[in-house]
Amino acid sequence: MKAAVLRAYNTPLEIEDVQLADPGPHEVRVHTSACGVCHSDLHCLEGALPVPPPMVLGHEPAGIVEAVGSEVTYVQPGDHVIGCLSAFCGACEYCLRGEPNLCGGEATNRAPDAAPRISKGDETIHQFAHLSAFAEEMLVHENALVKIKEEMPLEQAALIGCGVTTGLGAAINTANIRPGQTAVVIGCGGVGLAAIQGCHIAGAARVIAVDTVPWKLELAQKLGASDGINAKETDAVAAVLEATGGGVDFSFECIGTPGTCQQAAMMIRKGGTCVLVGVVPIGVGVEFQPLDLVLQGKTIVGSMMGSNRFRIDMPRYVDFYLDGRLKLDEMISTRLSLEEVNTAFEKMKAGEIARSVISFD
Repeated sequence: MKAAVLRAYNTPLEIEDVQLADPGPHEVRVHTSACGVCHSDLHCLEGALPVPPPMVLGHEPAGIVEAVGSEVTYVQPGDHVIGCLSAFCGACEYCLRGEPNLCGGEATNRAPDAAPRISKGDETIHQFAHLSAFAEEMLVHENALVKIKEEMPLEQAALIGCGVTTGLGAAINTANIRPGQTAVVIGCGGVGLAAIQGCHIAGAARVIAVDTVPWKLELAQKLGASDGINAKETDAVAAVLEATGGGVDFSFECIGTPGTCQQAAMMIRKGGTCVLVGVVPIGVGVEFQPLDLVLQGKTIVGSMMGSNRFRIDMPRYVDFYLDGRLKLDEMISTRLSLEEVNTAFEKMKAGEIARSVISFD
């Protein structure tokens, strides 16, 4: 099968023929119908998240089950599924207390002395985020999959696999935003647009979008933002504080830079909560003012993949799309083939897209 392989940092992915092993007892082989291109993939490509080459990237997939292992009971061939990097073991402390997104899924990996899931001849090709979805097929543990309704389009379903769950969940699960509250979302890429929609679906009275690209701000307002602030043209912190009379209840940082993290903490009111969603590269620190946090009773929290319980949340998000509450068609800026995956990264770096989707069908 064809796959896009990371051979070295800061070099284009290479389209190669690789092999998948046969499914083990709890493993599932999935035909990849579509895969979104996420900023975290770009972080890996650039070495900001140092994963070991050679590796097949991609972690926002949807597809159809082709074959299952001998002890798989959750899915069967023909099922439509979304793959999620929050693979869970079901037995650790985090899983048992209802936080499977923090499990890490190490118990779902093959044993170190077992044959690799992906290979090329005698060479091991590493699997990324339990998925490796920039490939025509995937071999994954059953606990990295969720069944969805067949009427859900798989290109749109792919977005739910990471970006939508991360942003929507940050608003609905991590922040638990309530009707009438106010929010600001910094960064209107795929995750930020999902966070805006999460706030809107939850009933926020005001959702302010902050970005530096005019068309992204326009799209944000179509998807539920009440206001748009161009941070290239004005002081975003001052603008938010003035517009809200002292700050919002919740801020969501969806880019992952020290400067925007600091801005997010400064945009909340007394007693407000700053939710850090964007991935700051390893080794990069962020400075906050503890006195400001203490005297104003502010809270800073991290949101890992939207605090998801994905087998509960993702079918619900599918229903949000099918009943018209969640807008996904508008978030897909371009559809590309696997051979065009490097073009997707170039468009991402140029700020030309909200989300691109690699389509295999």
